[in-house]
Amino acid sequence: MCGGFTCSKNALIALNVLYIMVAFVLIGVAVYGRAASIVTNLPIVGGILACGILLILISVLGLLGAVKHHQVLLFFYMVILFLLFLIQFSVACACLGVNNEQQTQLAEQGWKKVDNKTRSSVQEVFTCCGFDDIVDRDANYQYHHPSCEAVQPHCCMDPTVLDCTCPHCLEKLQSTINYAFKLCGWIGLFFSFSELIGLILSRHYRNLSDPEERRATAVFPRQNFTY
Repeated sequence: MCGGFTCSKNALIALNVLYIMVAFVLIGVAVYGRAASIVTNLPIVGGILACGILLILISVLGLLGAVKHHQVLLFFYMVILFLLFLIQFSVACACLGVNNEQQTQLAEQGWKKVDNKTRSSVQEVFTCCGFDDIVDRDANYQYHHPSCEAVQPHCCMDPTVLDCTCPHCLEKLQSTINYAFKLCGWIGLFFSFSELIGLILSRHYRNLSDPEERRATAVFPRQNFTY
């Protein structure tokens, strides 16, 4: 029966092995992104590495608890999974619930906080110039975006047109930001429900008795003693 001791043990081990594989993928992506200069923001790289290392530690805890049927390890594993489920489910719902206006406000705040080097990289990647008319013409923020001379030739589909203007970066970023929020939300929901499955499976497995465990028996001598 799948709800038996062996099946529950194997399912819990397989789930934690999957978590370890995902953790190594996260660490590999962070290391590759930093080495290839794809991600130049050190806090982002550190955050991805921290998530991967934390996931490995939790998975090892679950593996040890599943292999040894250790009640204490399984209890702490259940508590950590429950806390992760609450946090990840809340974040995933927040990502899916963000509307276009809120995404624009977040993008505007990020654009204002980064330096011109990052803004220039955004303009080159998305072939755009400035953020939008409101931000670029702000009295306290006027002409703070870098020059668009490098991306100007790439904005024209027709090379014979010389007076074409590059679109604002907000127009190019809206679809990307919306896709990123939706993708993070659905991935977060998937992993949060996988953590819920792991929590239920751990609780069920923890309450089962090991059929191979020998019961303690008292050993009595066979001969009779006479006094």
